[in-house]
Amino acid sequence: QFVLKANATPNSERFRLHLPREPSSFLLPLRRYGLFQKQLHLLEEVENGFDQFTRSYQTFGVNRQASGGLLFKEWAPGAEALFLTGDFNGWDNFSHPYTKKEFGKWELYLPPQEDRSPAVPHLSKLKVVVHTKNRERLYRNSPWAKYVTKNDTSVVYDWVHWDPLQPYLHIHPRPKKPRSLRIYESHVGIASPEGKIASYTNFTVNVLPRIKDLGYNCIQLMAVMEHAYYASFGYQVTSFFAASSRYGTPDELKKLIDEAHRLGILVLLDVVHSHASKNTEDGLSRFDGTDSCFFHEGPRGEHSLWGSRLFNYSSWEVRRFLLSNLRWWMEEYRFDGFRFDGVTSMLYHHHGVGMSFSGDYSEYFGLHVDEESVVYLMVANHILHSLYPDCITIAEDVSGMPGLCRRLAEGGCGFDYRLAMAIPDKWIQILKEYKDEDWNIGNIVYTLTNRRYGEKCISYAESHDQALVGDKTLAFWLMDKEMYTNMSTFIPMTAVIDRGIQLHKMIRLLTHGLGGEGYLNFMGNEFGHPEWLDFPRKGNNESYHYARRQYNLVDTDHLRYRQLYAFDREMNHTEDKYGWLASPPAYITAKHEGDKVIIFERASVVFIFNFHPSQSYSSYRVAVEMPGKYKIKLDSDAVQYGGHGRLDHSTEFFTEAVPFNGRPHSMLVSTVQYTFATAPALAVRFTHPVQRPPQQPTLAMRP
Repeated sequence: QFVLKANATPNSERFRLHLPREPSSFLLPLRRYGLFQKQLHLLEEVENGFDQFTRSYQTFGVNRQASGGLLFKEWAPGAEALFLTGDFNGWDNFSHPYTKKEFGKWELYLPPQEDRSPAVPHLSKLKVVVHTKNRERLYRNSPWAKYVTKNDTSVVYDWVHWDPLQPYLHIHPRPKKPRSLRIYESHVGIASPEGKIASYTNFTVNVLPRIKDLGYNCIQLMAVMEHAYYASFGYQVTSFFAASSRYGTPDELKKLIDEAHRLGILVLLDVVHSHASKNTEDGLSRFDGTDSCFFHEGPRGEHSLWGSRLFNYSSWEVRRFLLSNLRWWMEEYRFDGFRFDGVTSMLYHHHGVGMSFSGDYSEYFGLHVDEESVVYLMVANHILHSLYPDCITIAEDVSGMPGLCRRLAEGGCGFDYRLAMAIPDKWIQILKEYKDEDWNIGNIVYTLTNRRYGEKCISYAESHDQALVGDKTLAFWLMDKEMYTNMSTFIPMTAVIDRGIQLHKMIRLLTHGLGGEGYLNFMGNEFGHPEWLDFPRKGNNESYHYARRQYNLVDTDHLRYRQLYAFDREMNHTEDKYGWLASPPAYITAKHEGDKVIIFERASVVFIFNFHPSQSYSSYRVAVEMPGKYKIKLDSDAVQYGGHGRLDHSTEFFTEAVPFNGRPHSMLVSTVQYTFATAPALAVRFTHPVQRPPQQPTLAMRP
């Protein structure tokens, strides 16, 4: 594996290179690093550094000047002429022409009115009129538009001038980057039990307090960048600088983020720079009438599966647009970082289509790698972490590209985390294809721990992908239709509900404890949200029935959703106390196929899981590093979590000087038909064996 370490000296920069066996594995990362350095040098030479370059939103689009006038500026290299029209001039298509500048740029200055007010009032509708070389007249939204809206009777979004006299001012500072990252993946529009599009204000008032209560310290906001098609889940972006108006105003989004910061919660933006919507009237495609403005021309500029346009990252103005876009969200809205969508598509010319990555280095280094995209990601990470040291960047990459989450000085791409995307697929595969007694314990452990050393991962048992129509959430795979009829505490648990509730908790805690250096949960899944997620579309008669999150289920005392919610909350608060996500990878002491038992230590906490569907064990020996007494800290069998309350939490477990499974000490646990998390300095000893439960719970202990 390629490693590059840079040590700055007063006069030069020395590199210590650790060469791999195959020269190509070394030369290509070194080439990427050289291209990255060249980009930084060009920014310094041409733009006087990246600071002003990434503030181009202050000069492009429309910006009020100190004089009170408005400066309009666009990049449209293929256009013959540009005009501005809108409410302010009675929609005259020719009265306000732009002046052509060098490098395909166009400018228009509108002086203030006699009373010093702007020539274009706040909330006025605007359009750029583009005259092409083919004598077409096109009506376009500015690519830099900060606000776009749509009438109920229209399918096209209109550029609306956003320039309030008293814009919202943030009050609370950004929280410090936490040592452990616990992410609540969220979509504002579905964050309500009501069958409608929910608002930023609803999220601020009703959802943020729940997230705080659950112990999550970070929110990942999806579908914020404006997208004309609601059912695209926000991944077909049409206006990159506009916060989606379907949820409210820009100021209401700012207030949401400010309130999250008051609660000590970070907010990440799900940013889509891997592709863009093919829309022309309200998107970027063919902005100047040509196929090549912002995007590659021809087949390279189109994604065959997504039906979207692909950026030309080698273009100077495209880099200006995208890097300024990142800076805009950080500065104007005070986001704390980004989850970069579709990184696998960006990294390779084949976009990952039809690929099954085996981990061989030839898959990551060669002509099939899109160097322009890789270098763009390197530059983006460098700028973000230089300007905002606590900024967090997460890559959605399924390929396992080496070095993606290593420092740039080491030849990496500079991301802080990558998503552990194999884990949710493994859980769904197990629940779909295997009986409980056929679970491959070794394969489960392998999947949860199979990550590149030194590159941090965000683990998750399920995300929005598993909740979408066509798939099922873990809870729905486990309990299916019985979730509609048998989740009441007024009736005895059926075998299906009992198994489902216990496994739901165990799967999530095992993923939380073993799967990575951060944890993610999609909104509602923490309490086993029933059904799937489906946005209004022709295929479902434009229904909002499945485009909502039924938090009212948690607020109903007699429903068992409340118990799953309580376990998720305690799991996060226990991690916050002991910090296993911020600790080195776990030391696994047992993965027994016959017993269906997994035991590991992490952050001085011992986790014990029994996935056997019918077998309990007495005097089960558990290996530990630290001697002393252990006590139960988290028990999935506790009554408040939907368990059966069969463990005595006052029991203390004492270690013996008996080496076992690579550890110098061990202790006997009376029964291990649950999951445990323990830590040294406390003692654990089960005083009475437990009879076989319908399904094994989870337990956490701390020595």
